[in-house]
Amino acid sequence: MKKPDWKSFIHPNNGSLHPWRFRIVIGMLALCSLAVCWRIVELHVLDEGFLKNQGDKRSVRHVPIPAHRGQITDRNGEPLAVSTPVLTIWANPTQLIKHPDRWPELARELGTDLATFSERLKANADKEFIYLRRRMVPADGEAVMALRVPGVYSIEEYRRFYPAGEVAAHLVGFTNVDEKGQEGIELAYDHWLEGVPGKRQVLQDRRGRLIKDVQVVSNARPGNDLALSIDLRLQYLAHRQLREALQEFEARAGSIVMIDVRTGEVLAMANHPSYNPNNRANLQPDAMRNRALIDVFEPGSTVKPISMSAALATGRWSPRDQVNVYPGTLQIGRYTIRDVSRAPGGVLDLTGILLKSSNVGMSKVAFDVGGPALYETMHAVGFGQYTGLGFPGERVGNLPSFREWRQAETAALSYGYGLSVTTVQLAQAYAILANNGRKVPMSLLRLNEQPAAQQVMPEQVARTIQGMLQEVVEGTGGTHRARVPGYHVGGKSGTARKTASGSRGYQQDAYRSLFAGFAPGSNPRLAIAVVIDEPSKGGYYGGLVAAPVFSGLMSNALRLLNITPDNLNELQQVELPSPERPEGRG
Repeated sequence: MKKPDWKSFIHPNNGSLHPWRFRIVIGMLALCSLAVCWRIVELHVLDEGFLKNQGDKRSVRHVPIPAHRGQITDRNGEPLAVSTPVLTIWANPTQLIKHPDRWPELARELGTDLATFSERLKANADKEFIYLRRRMVPADGEAVMALRVPGVYSIEEYRRFYPAGEVAAHLVGFTNVDEKGQEGIELAYDHWLEGVPGKRQVLQDRRGRLIKDVQVVSNARPGNDLALSIDLRLQYLAHRQLREALQEFEARAGSIVMIDVRTGEVLAMANHPSYNPNNRANLQPDAMRNRALIDVFEPGSTVKPISMSAALATGRWSPRDQVNVYPGTLQIGRYTIRDVSRAPGGVLDLTGILLKSSNVGMSKVAFDVGGPALYETMHAVGFGQYTGLGFPGERVGNLPSFREWRQAETAALSYGYGLSVTTVQLAQAYAILANNGRKVPMSLLRLNEQPAAQQVMPEQVARTIQGMLQEVVEGTGGTHRARVPGYHVGGKSGTARKTASGSRGYQQDAYRSLFAGFAPGSNPRLAIAVVIDEPSKGGYYGGLVAAPVFSGLMSNALRLLNITPDNLNELQQVELPSPERPEGRG
């Protein structure tokens, strides 16, 4: 057999025709080889960073590390607000919509109706992210994730929990679903309490499943803790005492504030109606209001000790100076001032004016003192000013000042009408009286050192008023329901008519019952203000409704704080007068 001629195979025309074709093919192969080599160098050397970045974008993810919010405690370290770990379940509808056979078991574990779940998922079918259920208990969340349903994922978060519930709700406030402060201390100190989330790097596949936890990019920084000035034990007592009073007298609402006289710390602040911050499903907006700091009212006769201190400060009056209050009425233009209780013989000394709560007597003293002096004294004890507590929504009230003080304005101001205050302002004023005329800055936070005090009232005047107010509670015909066995107590009741909304008049048969005082009388430590709004059963006078609330709370607080009794001669049970007696009406 003839052997093939390879040269003729390559060059059919005896190797002499078109030799350049061979060279072109060889050249093209060489160029392709060079191009491939260049591309290899480009991908592995020159563009390595770009390609790695593109790969990471498709597989590397940065997952947030949740940071828990700072804890809120009372002054003794009892928790008032804590953050607990929870799981939030979310889904990618574009993936989950392809697996309708898994929806029934997923809806069951999520605790939702299948029809509702299906409808919501179909409505968001074109989206890549929806929440299925937020802040689940970890065990329940893990049960959902154990189903391994495609397109369902989880996020670690924290949920705020309030161990004290409604007892401290108005003061502590609450956060929203994203752990942002919405009310109270949670809102006022939001930046201090909130943490800074961290970040970790992970590898995920195209379905979003975790393949590898690579590294922690930045650690989470938890929020700062906050210690409040309130004592949870006293807060509970105030809450209970107020709730029982509202039930007994069928009142609309109420508030109590207790202050440490020496430091200005708020030891208790309770309001009713209240709410449970752990379950706000049926929360009424009216129940959220911190009435002690937001609601303003005319304080009535509780202001008379402040007006009386203005008279004593002039040096022209002493506690035993007498005023003729006969016949129990005083006509000023078209206004008539009336007393509830008439004095025997129509004459009262200054202590008797406070004890009998004589509007006529107080007005006559105020005419001598003058409106500007009354204004200056009331302004000095904090009326018409912010308390400095920094609480969101705090009201400043109103302390009127006139260019020309007429008798009607002077008289009304002297016995607590024509101005408006909050419960906290009223408590602060009595704390100043109890602290010998020294005003210390109020605080909702626990203090580590004694704050500087400012003398806003002559010390001797304040001490004299203390003695007069002790007589108001313990004297014959005084407000006996405010007495505390084993302790001397000073205070003053008040009964103020409620203004009608949208007009300058007053409502018919609508009153606020008030009492403010301090104890122990020999060395005051605590000041308390009580406001009961619209009692409708059993009476409405401050000495009848609010005074027993003061007595019960002060009695328990003094014993709880282990404050030495200063009236051991009267430790026996005090016999309370019958409701028909007109004592302590205010």
